[in-house]
Amino acid sequence: MRRIDLRSDTVTRPTAAMRRAMFEAEVGDDVYGEDPTVNRLQEVAAALLGKEAALFLSSGTQANQVAVLSHAGRGEEVIVEAESHIFYYEVAGIAALAACQARPVPGCRGMMDLDRVEAAIRADNIHFPRTALICVENTHNRAGGTVLPLEHLEELSGLARHHGVPVHMDGARVFNAAVALGRPVAEIAATADSVMFCLSKGLAAPVGSVLTGTKAFVERARRHRKLLGGGMRQAGILAAAGLVALDTMVDRLADDHANARALARGIASMDGLRVDLDAVQTNMVLFEVVDPAWDAASLVDGLGRAGVLCSALSLRKIRLVTHCDVSTEDVAEALDRIETVMTRGRR
Repeated sequence: MRRIDLRSDTVTRPTAAMRRAMFEAEVGDDVYGEDPTVNRLQEVAAALLGKEAALFLSSGTQANQVAVLSHAGRGEEVIVEAESHIFYYEVAGIAALAACQARPVPGCRGMMDLDRVEAAIRADNIHFPRTALICVENTHNRAGGTVLPLEHLEELSGLARHHGVPVHMDGARVFNAAVALGRPVAEIAATADSVMFCLSKGLAAPVGSVLTGTKAFVERARRHRKLLGGGMRQAGILAAAGLVALDTMVDRLADDHANARALARGIASMDGLRVDLDAVQTNMVLFEVVDPAWDAASLVDGLGRAGVLCSALSLRKIRLVTHCDVSTEDVAEALDRIETVMTRGRR
């Protein structure tokens, strides 16, 4: 049976153009700053996001944690959205690596209420940690790939500037956000002091993320990357795929978004499953299992046996993610298999 892998957009395989570019990549020692392909990727990324400089790292988690280390000091506080990746999925790195305290603020579809953010910014008091950083995530993973509106980000940026606090954007899928909004990614990036994005998610490169910001910030980040063991040598072999990803894989994200909407509409029509269609804004579909015959884990297991791979996020919620290796035909086939599994479960 042909597998349809909807677990994540991290499961993509590099394109033929990426493999060719990796094979032919000109390389040097990047720790010495001598890898021409890495340098080119960093220049292209900085220009795309409208930032002064950029740094190639091995993963989004490493890039986020390097950003925290580069913005904040020991004993300081970092404001995060309560369901954000940097808080939820990065092994308490804010505490373990930066020795900072995370201050979670509840959000709606990934958006923190600005009054709550302002209330969380610490006053100057000997008893309090200093608020060193505000982190946002765009698109927001656990909210189902929702996009933070540009107006909201601009207001948050203004609030942060008023209080002298920098903003870091976990933009692992920020190109999905830009495509969904129909706006240049640089407009989104302009609302944050530093922005990281992943090459290895919707853009389908095999490895890597990029952290962008001012030249001074990126120099600090380079030192912290080395501290975390992230100084790669002939990394141009990896960066070459990233350059192809930026050149060829951004505009086609609209196809993934259309496939996700088709998946969501099909699931919404099925008895026992519930989906908020308004929240399906990019390449993710979160749906709730309301049929008492199933919970999320048992349905994920049943779908896996039927060749549809997906992920349980909670007792009742399941996530599907579309990507370049999932076609329109795959979406239709996945919906048929989901309906078949649900029907058999009721017998």
